[in-house]
Amino acid sequence: MELLRKETEAEFEQFMRSHHNGSFMQSLSWPKVKNNWGYDGIISRDSAGAIQGAMLVLLQKAPFFGSSFMYAPRGPVCDLNDRAVVKDLTDGVHALARKHNAYLFKMDPDVLASDEQFIKLTTELGYTYNKGGDNFETIQPRFNYRLNLTGRTEEEIFANLTQKTRYNVRVAMKHNIEVKACGKEMLDEFVRVYKTTGERDGFNTRPKSYFERMMDAMGENCRLYLGLYEGKVISGAISTQYAGKTCYVYGASDNDHRNVMPNYLVQWEMIKWALEGNSTVYDFQGVSGVLDESNHLYGLYRFKRGFNGELVELAGEFDIVFKPISNWLINLGIDVNEKLAKVKKKLRKK
Repeated sequence: MELLRKETEAEFEQFMRSHHNGSFMQSLSWPKVKNNWGYDGIISRDSAGAIQGAMLVLLQKAPFFGSSFMYAPRGPVCDLNDRAVVKDLTDGVHALARKHNAYLFKMDPDVLASDEQFIKLTTELGYTYNKGGDNFETIQPRFNYRLNLTGRTEEEIFANLTQKTRYNVRVAMKHNIEVKACGKEMLDEFVRVYKTTGERDGFNTRPKSYFERMMDAMGENCRLYLGLYEGKVISGAISTQYAGKTCYVYGASDNDHRNVMPNYLVQWEMIKWALEGNSTVYDFQGVSGVLDESNHLYGLYRFKRGFNGELVELAGEFDIVFKPISNWLINLGIDVNEKLAKVKKKLRKK
């Protein structure tokens, strides 16, 4: 085990980019997006000196405590059932905890909930396993919707869409929806419809500066897609392409002209980009695991399901608590702040 150094960053990034378990959130580009976090990293090597496992760890100082929260989004990246490598990386977690005076470490690897071997391994190594709920209670979504692209042509994938989704893609084409891959100069238009979506669907939105950082940091691995109707932007999405996966990360749609189905054509164009980039997976990202039409989040699942992929249930979160009292007090403070924010939100609506 070794900790990340400036001299090993290029090697670290190349490993992340080429490993089948790699994620854009484990790229060294990601801390440039999350610029209110620090970062560090861990490397495990085999007997020949080649990297066999690695993990990017984001760092955030807790106010008043001087301790750090350490978080590895979609880490570690390795053979997740190789005990020796996972243990080596876990030894690195403890080394980082000492270096950064951490009170808590959290990771949420891309591992299935059915992988009992990994869950047993991490428990034996001192992690506390938190499966999480069926909606969006964990930091990263626990249920993702994914479309396998391996060995499939564009024609085969289109033919395999549900009848209704094929129809909706064609509706957008019939109405001459124009889908463009754009640069940062069009972010104002994306943010406009993104804020409209947030107000309509009740979620907090990110500022334009966040998306500027994302496009700058990830470069050609990040694209802004916009859907235009009669020259006006009415739909948009931001996607990433990294480690053999294309991920739909942010989406937006205006309240007007939803009947011309722009979102379907935007998704189809991003799937085509995934095929052009030789991605093995197109990841629609999070959905609710409560597949009940009365669930207010069901519409998101219904939209993504139309592309005839697979609902994937991930295991959840794995924690190591280094300072139990600090962890309890900080979590209590977070709970209080969240409750106060909800009260303020309700008062503003009155």
